[in-house]
Amino acid sequence: MTSIIAALVRLYQHIPMCLITLLARILVGLVFFRSGLTKIDGLSIKPATFFLFENEYKIRILKYLGLSDVDYSMPMPDLAAYLGTAVELSMPFFLWLGLGARFAATVLLGMTAVIESVYPNSYTEHGFWAVALLLIMARGAGVLSVDYLIKRQHMDRF
Repeated sequence: MTSIIAALVRLYQHIPMCLITLLARILVGLVFFRSGLTKIDGLSIKPATFFLFENEYKIRILKYLGLSDVDYSMPMPDLAAYLGTAVELSMPFFLWLGLGARFAATVLLGMTAVIESVYPNSYTEHGFWAVALLLIMARGAGVLSVDYLIKRQHMDRF
């Protein structure tokens, strides 16, 4: 039995990190990009998006934690709609290309924190996003990325 476990551990240790980080980049990028697409119509932000930011997206985490009796409105909802949509539609491309992936992951982790404050009951789903983003922040985009090509080109400077 011990030899079977040892063999499995050796097998698992050979899973390439580049595939793990690539999968994390692709999947978490898709989550945010698909969300961004629901907020636009062509090149314009849908009126419903502004409505959501003004009326639906309330800061609920304090009430959820028992620290407040009320939900708080999203500050500057129009600006938040523009910025949130821009982030959801742009940062996935940085993740997918592996270009500035750590920066893009950091931005999306911040957005995940904001989303969690709005929907605190979805902590398991948001937790998976956070784990994927933290992996990218800690390990980088991996060898299947533009970041790696740049680093390799300028290796003597790192």
